[in-house]
Amino acid sequence: MPLFDLPLDQLRGYTSGVTPPADLQDFWDATLGEARTFPLNATFEPVENHLAVIDTFDVTFNGYGGSPIKGWLHLPANRSAGTPLPVVVQYIGYSGGRGLVNQDTKWAQAGYAHFIMDTRGQGYGGILGETADPHPSAGEVAYAGLMTRGAGSREDYYYRRVYVDAFRAVEAAQSHPEVDPSRVVLAGLSQGGGIAVAVAGLVAGRLDGVIAALPDVPFLQDFPRSIDIAARGPYPEIAAFLGRHRDRYEPMLAVLNYFDGVNLARAATVPALYSVAQMDDVCPPSTVFASFNAYGGDSTALSAAQKQIEVYRFNNHEGGQEHHWIRQLQYLQRLLA
Repeated sequence: MPLFDLPLDQLRGYTSGVTPPADLQDFWDATLGEARTFPLNATFEPVENHLAVIDTFDVTFNGYGGSPIKGWLHLPANRSAGTPLPVVVQYIGYSGGRGLVNQDTKWAQAGYAHFIMDTRGQGYGGILGETADPHPSAGEVAYAGLMTRGAGSREDYYYRRVYVDAFRAVEAAQSHPEVDPSRVVLAGLSQGGGIAVAVAGLVAGRLDGVIAALPDVPFLQDFPRSIDIAARGPYPEIAAFLGRHRDRYEPMLAVLNYFDGVNLARAATVPALYSVAQMDDVCPPSTVFASFNAYGGDSTALSAAQKQIEVYRFNNHEGGQEHHWIRQLQYLQRLLA
Protein backbone atom coordinates (compact mmCIF):
# COMPACT_ATOMS: atom_id res chain seq x y z
CA MET A 1 0.00 0.00 0.00
CA PRO A 2 1.60 3.33 -0.99
CA LEU A 3 1.51 6.51 1.07
CA PHE A 4 -1.74 8.00 -0.25
CA ASP A 5 -2.48 10.77 2.23
CA LEU A 6 -0.64 14.00 3.08
CA PRO A 7 3.12 13.96 3.73
CA LEU A 8 4.07 13.59 7.38
CA ASP A 9 5.13 17.22 7.83
CA GLN A 10 1.69 18.31 6.60
CA LEU A 11 -0.09 15.67 8.66
CA ARG A 12 1.48 17.01 11.83
CA GLY A 13 -0.13 20.37 11.19
CA TYR A 14 -3.40 19.17 9.68
CA THR A 15 -6.60 20.42 11.29
CA SER A 16 -10.08 19.40 10.28
CA GLY A 17 -12.70 21.81 9.01
CA VAL A 18 -15.21 20.11 11.31
CA THR A 19 -16.66 22.52 13.87
CA PRO A 20 -18.81 21.52 16.86
CA PRO A 21 -22.54 22.23 16.83
CA ALA A 22 -23.49 25.12 19.08
CA ASP A 23 -25.51 22.80 21.31
CA LEU A 24 -23.02 19.91 21.45
CA GLN A 25 -22.54 20.20 25.22
CA ASP A 26 -26.26 20.54 25.86
CA PHE A 27 -26.99 17.50 23.70
CA TRP A 28 -24.55 15.30 25.60
CA ASP A 29 -25.56 16.71 28.99
CA ALA A 30 -29.14 15.72 28.25
CA THR A 31 -28.17 12.35 26.77
CA LEU A 32 -25.98 11.32 29.69
CA GLY A 33 -28.38 12.78 32.22
CA GLU A 34 -31.14 10.62 30.80
CA ALA A 35 -28.85 7.57 30.82
CA ARG A 36 -28.10 8.08 34.49
CA THR A 37 -31.79 7.95 35.39
CA PHE A 38 -31.47 4.19 34.88
CA PRO A 39 -29.72 2.29 37.70
CA LEU A 40 -26.28 1.02 36.70
CA ASN A 41 -26.89 -2.41 38.27
CA ALA A 42 -23.35 -3.59 37.57
CA THR A 43 -22.80 -7.24 38.45
CA PHE A 44 -19.57 -9.27 38.42
CA GLU A 45 -19.93 -13.06 38.39
CA PRO A 46 -16.75 -15.15 38.76
CA VAL A 47 -16.23 -17.51 35.82
CA GLU A 48 -13.75 -20.25 34.95
CA ASN A 49 -11.20 -19.01 32.44
CA HIS A 50 -8.76 -21.96 32.59
CA LEU A 51 -5.90 -19.57 33.37
CA ALA A 52 -3.74 -19.90 36.48
CA VAL A 53 -2.66 -16.27 36.66
CA ILE A 54 -5.88 -14.36 35.84
CA ASP A 55 -9.24 -14.20 37.60
CA THR A 56 -12.19 -13.30 35.38
CA PHE A 57 -15.66 -11.94 36.08
CA ASP A 58 -18.63 -11.96 33.72
CA VAL A 59 -19.89 -8.37 33.77
CA THR A 60 -23.38 -7.02 33.12
CA PHE A 61 -24.36 -3.36 33.52
CA ASN A 62 -27.09 -1.09 32.22
CA GLY A 63 -26.19 1.13 29.28
CA TYR A 64 -28.27 3.31 26.99
CA GLY A 65 -31.99 3.06 27.73
CA GLY A 66 -31.28 0.76 30.65
CA SER A 67 -30.51 -2.14 28.33
CA PRO A 68 -27.99 -4.74 29.59
CA ILE A 69 -24.42 -4.55 28.28
CA LYS A 70 -21.98 -7.43 28.71
CA GLY A 71 -18.28 -7.30 29.45
CA TRP A 72 -15.35 -9.02 31.12
CA LEU A 73 -13.30 -7.93 34.10
CA HIS A 74 -9.89 -9.59 34.31
CA LEU A 75 -7.76 -9.25 37.46
CA PRO A 76 -4.25 -10.58 38.19
CA ALA A 77 -4.60 -13.64 40.42
CA ASN A 78 -1.61 -12.55 42.54
CA ARG A 79 -3.06 -9.12 43.37
CA SER A 80 -2.65 -7.81 46.90
CA ALA A 81 -5.80 -7.94 48.99
CA GLY A 82 -7.11 -4.51 49.91
CA THR A 83 -5.05 -2.68 47.27
CA PRO A 84 -7.30 -1.51 44.44
CA LEU A 85 -5.78 -1.64 40.97
CA PRO A 86 -5.70 0.93 38.18
CA VAL A 87 -8.07 -0.22 35.46
CA VAL A 88 -7.83 -0.17 31.68
CA VAL A 89 -11.29 0.08 30.12
CA GLN A 90 -11.01 -1.37 26.63
CA TYR A 91 -13.39 -0.77 23.71
CA ILE A 92 -13.54 -3.09 20.71
CA GLY A 93 -13.02 -2.63 16.97
CA TYR A 94 -15.87 -2.49 14.45
CA SER A 95 -17.89 -5.71 14.15
CA GLY A 96 -16.13 -7.31 17.13
CA GLY A 97 -17.37 -8.21 20.59
CA ARG A 98 -15.86 -8.98 23.98
CA GLY A 99 -14.63 -12.38 22.77
CA LEU A 100 -14.24 -15.59 24.72
CA VAL A 101 -13.51 -15.58 28.42
CA ASN A 102 -9.72 -15.84 28.02
CA GLN A 103 -9.26 -14.38 24.56
CA ASP A 104 -7.70 -11.07 25.62
CA THR A 105 -6.24 -10.65 29.09
CA LYS A 106 -3.09 -8.68 28.26
CA TRP A 107 -3.66 -5.70 30.54
CA ALA A 108 -4.32 -8.02 33.51
CA GLN A 109 -1.11 -9.86 32.62
CA ALA A 110 0.65 -6.52 32.99
CA GLY A 111 -0.78 -6.06 36.50
CA TYR A 112 -3.81 -3.87 35.79
CA ALA A 113 -7.50 -4.50 36.16
CA HIS A 114 -8.75 -5.03 32.60
CA PHE A 115 -12.39 -4.22 31.79
CA ILE A 116 -13.59 -5.11 28.27
CA MET A 117 -16.91 -3.69 27.07
CA ASP A 118 -18.98 -5.68 24.61
CA THR A 119 -20.34 -3.48 21.80
CA ARG A 120 -24.10 -3.60 21.32
CA GLY A 121 -25.27 -5.17 18.08
CA GLN A 122 -21.76 -6.29 17.11
CA GLY A 123 -19.70 -9.42 17.62
CA TYR A 124 -20.37 -10.82 14.15
CA GLY A 125 -16.97 -10.09 12.60
CA GLY A 126 -14.62 -12.73 13.99
CA ILE A 127 -14.70 -11.87 17.71
CA LEU A 128 -17.77 -13.09 19.56
CA GLY A 129 -20.24 -10.62 21.06
CA GLU A 130 -23.24 -11.19 23.30
CA THR A 131 -24.99 -7.82 23.58
CA ALA A 132 -28.06 -7.03 21.52
CA ASP A 133 -29.09 -3.56 20.35
CA PRO A 134 -32.77 -3.49 21.30
CA HIS A 135 -33.26 0.10 20.10
CA PRO A 136 -33.28 -0.03 16.30
CA SER A 137 -34.37 3.04 14.40
CA ALA A 138 -37.80 2.02 13.25
CA GLY A 139 -38.55 2.87 9.64
CA GLU A 140 -35.14 4.45 9.01
CA VAL A 141 -33.53 3.61 5.67
CA ALA A 142 -29.92 2.51 6.13
CA TYR A 143 -27.07 0.82 4.30
CA ALA A 144 -25.90 -2.65 5.37
CA GLY A 145 -23.74 -2.33 8.49
CA LEU A 146 -24.01 0.14 11.35
CA MET A 147 -22.62 3.43 10.08
CA THR A 148 -25.91 4.76 8.71
CA ARG A 149 -28.22 3.13 11.25
CA GLY A 150 -30.44 5.84 12.67
CA ALA A 151 -28.42 8.57 10.95
CA GLY A 152 -31.58 10.46 10.09
CA SER A 153 -31.48 12.09 13.54
CA ARG A 154 -28.96 12.65 16.30
CA GLU A 155 -31.36 11.10 18.82
CA ASP A 156 -31.61 7.82 16.91
CA TYR A 157 -28.05 7.46 15.61
CA TYR A 158 -26.43 4.16 16.54
CA TYR A 159 -23.31 5.68 18.08
CA ARG A 160 -25.35 7.73 20.53
CA ARG A 161 -26.21 4.43 22.17
CA VAL A 162 -22.65 3.11 21.95
CA TYR A 163 -21.08 6.23 23.45
CA VAL A 164 -23.54 6.12 26.35
CA ASP A 165 -22.70 2.44 26.92
CA ALA A 166 -19.00 3.33 26.90
CA PHE A 167 -19.46 6.15 29.42
CA ARG A 168 -21.41 3.86 31.73
CA ALA A 169 -18.75 1.15 31.29
CA VAL A 170 -16.35 3.47 33.09
CA GLU A 171 -18.85 3.84 35.93
CA ALA A 172 -19.30 0.06 36.02
CA ALA A 173 -15.54 -0.55 36.20
CA GLN A 174 -15.21 2.03 38.95
CA SER A 175 -17.90 0.26 40.99
CA HIS A 176 -15.87 -2.91 41.53
CA PRO A 177 -14.24 -2.95 44.99
CA GLU A 178 -10.87 -4.12 43.64
CA VAL A 179 -10.65 -1.28 41.12
CA ASP A 180 -9.18 2.11 41.99
CA PRO A 181 -11.89 4.50 40.71
CA SER A 182 -9.38 7.37 40.58
CA ARG A 183 -7.08 5.63 38.07
CA VAL A 184 -9.02 4.73 34.93
CA VAL A 185 -7.37 4.49 31.50
CA LEU A 186 -9.39 4.37 28.26
CA ALA A 187 -8.06 2.19 25.45
CA GLY A 188 -9.03 0.71 22.10
CA LEU A 189 -8.03 0.17 18.50
CA SER A 190 -9.92 1.47 15.45
CA GLN A 191 -13.58 1.76 16.53
CA GLY A 192 -12.35 1.12 20.07
CA GLY A 193 -9.88 3.97 19.74
CA GLY A 194 -12.60 6.27 18.46
CA ILE A 195 -14.82 5.37 21.40
CA ALA A 196 -11.92 6.03 23.78
CA VAL A 197 -11.52 9.51 22.27
CA ALA A 198 -15.25 10.17 22.62
CA VAL A 199 -15.36 9.06 26.24
CA ALA A 200 -12.26 11.13 27.08
CA GLY A 201 -14.25 14.15 25.91
CA LEU A 202 -17.53 13.11 27.49
CA VAL A 203 -16.16 12.48 31.00
CA ALA A 204 -14.67 15.99 31.21
CA GLY A 205 -16.66 17.83 33.85
CA ARG A 206 -19.09 14.91 34.17
CA LEU A 207 -17.15 12.02 35.72
CA ASP A 208 -13.94 11.94 37.77
CA GLY A 209 -11.28 9.28 37.75
CA VAL A 210 -10.19 8.96 34.12
CA ILE A 211 -6.48 9.74 33.91
CA ALA A 212 -5.45 8.88 30.32
CA ALA A 213 -6.57 7.70 26.88
CA LEU A 214 -4.78 5.31 24.52
CA PRO A 215 -6.47 5.59 21.10
CA ASP A 216 -4.87 3.33 18.47
CA VAL A 217 -5.51 4.22 14.80
CA PRO A 218 -8.88 5.66 15.88
CA PHE A 219 -12.02 5.40 13.78
CA LEU A 220 -14.95 7.87 13.93
CA GLN A 221 -12.74 10.93 13.41
CA ASP A 222 -13.20 13.74 10.86
CA PHE A 223 -16.23 12.19 9.15
CA PRO A 224 -16.28 14.45 6.06
CA ARG A 225 -12.69 13.69 5.07
CA SER A 226 -12.95 10.02 6.05
CA ILE A 227 -16.00 9.52 3.86
CA ASP A 228 -14.14 11.12 0.94
CA ILE A 229 -10.86 9.20 1.07
CA ALA A 230 -11.17 5.95 3.07
CA ALA A 231 -10.88 3.08 0.58
CA ARG A 232 -11.80 0.21 2.90
CA GLY A 233 -13.72 -0.51 6.06
CA PRO A 234 -16.82 1.05 7.55
CA TYR A 235 -16.63 4.60 6.14
CA PRO A 236 -17.52 3.38 2.62
CA GLU A 237 -20.87 2.24 4.05
CA ILE A 238 -21.76 5.92 4.33
CA ALA A 239 -20.49 6.70 0.83
CA ALA A 240 -22.48 3.78 -0.60
CA PHE A 241 -25.64 5.00 1.14
CA LEU A 242 -25.15 8.54 -0.15
CA GLY A 243 -24.49 7.19 -3.63
CA ARG A 244 -28.15 6.17 -3.71
CA HIS A 245 -29.60 8.86 -1.42
CA ARG A 246 -28.05 11.85 -3.11
CA ASP A 247 -30.00 14.44 -1.13
CA ARG A 248 -28.91 13.17 2.28
CA TYR A 249 -25.28 14.31 2.41
CA GLU A 250 -25.65 17.60 4.28
CA PRO A 251 -28.35 16.36 6.69
CA MET A 252 -26.28 13.28 7.49
CA LEU A 253 -23.13 15.31 8.13
CA ALA A 254 -25.13 17.50 10.50
CA VAL A 255 -26.05 14.39 12.52
CA LEU A 256 -22.55 12.86 12.41
CA ASN A 257 -21.13 16.13 13.71
CA TYR A 258 -22.45 15.31 17.19
CA PHE A 259 -20.44 12.07 17.19
CA ASP A 260 -17.27 13.14 15.41
CA GLY A 261 -14.22 12.44 17.54
CA VAL A 262 -12.64 15.69 16.40
CA ASN A 263 -15.38 17.64 18.17
CA LEU A 264 -15.45 15.47 21.28
CA ALA A 265 -11.64 15.36 21.56
CA ARG A 266 -11.54 19.12 22.07
CA ALA A 267 -13.17 18.75 25.47
CA ALA A 268 -10.69 16.13 26.77
CA THR A 269 -8.54 17.11 29.75
CA VAL A 270 -6.48 13.93 30.35
CA PRO A 271 -3.16 12.91 28.75
CA ALA A 272 -3.30 10.76 25.62
CA LEU A 273 -1.04 8.48 23.61
CA TYR A 274 -2.32 8.10 20.04
CA SER A 275 -1.05 5.85 17.28
CA VAL A 276 -1.37 6.37 13.54
CA ALA A 277 -0.32 4.33 10.49
CA GLN A 278 0.63 6.26 7.38
CA MET A 279 -0.57 3.58 4.96
CA ASP A 280 -3.92 3.14 6.74
CA ASP A 281 -6.70 3.24 4.14
CA VAL A 282 -9.39 2.34 6.72
CA CYS A 283 -8.75 5.21 9.14
CA PRO A 284 -6.68 7.60 7.00
CA PRO A 285 -3.77 9.23 8.81
CA SER A 286 -5.01 12.77 8.21
CA THR A 287 -8.21 11.96 10.10
CA VAL A 288 -6.22 10.59 13.05
CA PHE A 289 -4.03 13.70 13.10
CA ALA A 290 -7.17 15.83 12.91
CA SER A 291 -8.31 14.21 16.15
CA PHE A 292 -4.89 14.36 17.78
CA ASN A 293 -4.41 18.02 16.93
CA ALA A 294 -7.87 18.88 18.27
CA TYR A 295 -7.46 16.78 21.44
CA GLY A 296 -7.58 18.91 24.56
CA GLY A 297 -7.96 22.08 22.52
CA ASP A 298 -10.61 23.49 24.84
CA SER A 299 -8.64 22.62 27.97
CA THR A 300 -6.34 24.93 29.86
CA ALA A 301 -5.24 21.98 32.02
CA LEU A 302 -3.74 19.87 29.22
CA SER A 303 -0.33 20.89 27.89
CA ALA A 304 1.01 19.94 24.47
CA ALA A 305 3.55 17.68 26.20
CA GLN A 306 0.73 15.62 27.71
CA LYS A 307 -0.43 14.27 24.37
CA GLN A 308 1.79 12.15 22.16
CA ILE A 309 1.41 10.28 18.89
CA GLU A 310 3.40 7.33 17.55
CA VAL A 311 3.68 7.17 13.77
CA TYR A 312 4.03 3.82 11.98
CA ARG A 313 5.06 4.83 8.50
CA PHE A 314 4.95 1.47 6.75
CA ASN A 315 1.83 0.00 8.33
CA ASN A 316 -1.79 -0.14 7.26
CA HIS A 317 -4.70 -0.44 9.69
CA GLU A 318 -2.89 -2.99 11.84
CA GLY A 319 -0.82 -0.11 13.18
CA GLY A 320 2.06 -0.76 15.55
CA GLN A 321 0.66 -3.98 17.05
CA GLU A 322 3.11 -5.60 19.53
CA HIS A 323 5.58 -2.73 19.15
CA HIS A 324 2.96 -0.21 20.19
CA TRP A 325 1.84 -2.44 23.07
CA ILE A 326 5.34 -2.05 24.55
CA ARG A 327 5.10 1.70 24.01
CA GLN A 328 1.76 1.78 25.86
CA LEU A 329 3.15 -0.22 28.78
CA GLN A 330 6.04 2.20 29.12
CA TYR A 331 3.68 5.17 28.87
CA LEU A 332 1.43 3.92 31.67
CA GLN A 333 4.39 2.97 33.86
CA ARG A 334 5.61 6.55 33.68
CA LEU A 335 2.13 7.99 34.14
CA LEU A 336 1.44 5.90 37.25
CA ALA A 337 4.91 6.07 38.73
